Amino acid sequence: MNIEQLSFIDEIDEKKVRRAVIKQLKRFKALRVAVQNKDEQIAEGVENPFPKIVDKEKEKRFKVKQMERAIEYALDDIEREVIEKKYLSSSRVKDINLYLDLGITKDQYYEHKRQAIFALAEALNII
Repeated sequence: MNIEQLSFIDEIDEKKVRRAVIKQLKRFKALRVAVQNKDEQIAEGVENPFPKIVDKEKEKRFKVKQMERAIEYALDDIEREVIEKKYLSSSRVKDINLYLDLGITKDQYYEHKRQAIFALAEALNII
């Protein structure tokens, strides 16, 4: 990170950014499943078997597409692995288990996690 990037990050409420990105990542899990379920219903020629209160199909697909793109292209391999295992897996994973599995130090892990959160925040126009 260069000095310009550091000064930009210092001006932003880091906790607020982290909460916003994590909220979107958790929502992404459900949206991705909703899009997959809709595709499966279409492929099988089945109407939605569940009651539908609000129709936001286009918005859901758009968010999933943008989140997938941000995760794939805005993050390096380690950052992507941290985000996928920490926030997108079906089981809860503790940070200590993640950095031990990745073979990196605690400090390196938290720096990768922080950089990933900010990269996603920028890619998703949260900041």
